[in-house]
Amino acid sequence: MDRRTFNLGMGTGAVSAMLGGRAVAKPAYSGPNIVIIRFGGGVRRLETIDPKGTYAPNLVNVLAPRGVLIPNLNIAKLNGGNTSHAEGTLNILTGRYTAYRDAGSKFLDDRLEPTEPTLFEYFREHFDIPSHQVLLINGEDRPQEEFFTYGMHGHYGINFRSEMLSLHRFKLYKYARQLEENLLDDAALDSVKIKYKELLEFDRRTIAPEQSPDITEFWKNWRHHYGDNGLKNPRGDRLLTELSLRAMSELRPRLMMVNYQDPDYVHWGNASHYTRAISVIDEGISRLVAFTDNDPFYRDNTIYVITPDCGRDENGLMSVPFQHHFNSRAAHEVWALIFGSGIAQGRVIDRHIDQTAIAPTIAALMGFRANRSEGDILSGIGA
Repeated sequence: MDRRTFNLGMGTGAVSAMLGGRAVAKPAYSGPNIVIIRFGGGVRRLETIDPKGTYAPNLVNVLAPRGVLIPNLNIAKLNGGNTSHAEGTLNILTGRYTAYRDAGSKFLDDRLEPTEPTLFEYFREHFDIPSHQVLLINGEDRPQEEFFTYGMHGHYGINFRSEMLSLHRFKLYKYARQLEENLLDDAALDSVKIKYKELLEFDRRTIAPEQSPDITEFWKNWRHHYGDNGLKNPRGDRLLTELSLRAMSELRPRLMMVNYQDPDYVHWGNASHYTRAISVIDEGISRLVAFTDNDPFYRDNTIYVITPDCGRDENGLMSVPFQHHFNSRAAHEVWALIFGSGIAQGRVIDRHIDQTAIAPTIAALMGFRANRSEGDILSGIGA
């Protein structure tokens, strides 16, 4: 069954039909808020969690003592598997390897769609949670990850999706408003029509570009603050931090994933792009934690799960020394840090842990099961 057929015919409607039309009341959610940080773009342990080489001093010196550090998180080496950003993100979201289908990938441009339910879908299927309180914050240079808001598993899907906040989504909103307002000159309107069509064609799912009224209001406020020209709002991973802070203030998400990405700019060949990007993420996480520490809605009821999508190796013989596309050992070596409400402090779990443990552990912390995950729930993280 293709995605469009699934969108139109499956989901809660099919489940309701199987139950004879009876609506099943879902409980309200009263558990901890969860913020998942994809420390993304692929990073090594040396430049992140190693005190001797880190470019993330806040992570190592301030946040790690507040929680449980897992330095030996590893991505399994499987036939057909790759240490890519998209695959690593789906490993985190689904708790399964190779839980995707290829929707038209090109070289260095993986375009994958999840075939297994994501944490967003498990959460909304189990609890009465509106879509705007389940958010994926995505980078402007990885629009292919717009597909990660829901998977293709028949019992879940679009009715349990998360909402997406990204520059891609803002442009969809902005261009639609500009066409409605009809205030631009003819040449500018023609340009907007072309750009809008290109964005719509990138994602042909029926969900695009419609978002919930709360998200539409969010973009209205964003546009009022930053305008249309794109010269005032932050860019890169700083944009993701700003989107996340405004989202927590205006939308109050209970489950939010922030897909940081800028360390991957090292592919341009300059190692400082990589190390500086790690520092930018570290600064961004510090701002997010400061907000949740001081906001009454999040204070004392929020858990952070910080983990990379994949690792990196260093090969001094290559023009770009930091790589992850060659399936090397270091590209499979990642880590995780979990801290917050109910989590032990100052603890290190130094045994081998698989990346697929992240999803079922988050599910357990929130009070539901990620039934289709293949990882084990982490033990030894509770206070």
